[in-house]
Amino acid sequence: MAAKKNFVLRIDEDVYKALEKWAADDFRSVNGQIEWLVDKALKETGRKKNKPVDGASDAGKKTEPKNE
Repeated sequence: MAAKKNFVLRIDEDVYKALEKWAADDFRSVNGQIEWLVDKALKETGRKKNKPVDGASDAGKKTEPKNE
């Protein structure tokens, strides 16, 4: 897993309260919710590629049948 970068985020109190509620609804910390939102936005805009799940790196690729 890549190292995580720490930084300070200043955010409007009402926005924080809404994030806090949303995070609790999803059983996440506020930090985890923000990470999830940023990751989702990056993927949706094509700025980050989805990582393949273990064993699924060939998913979606066409394979030729083996002649045995």
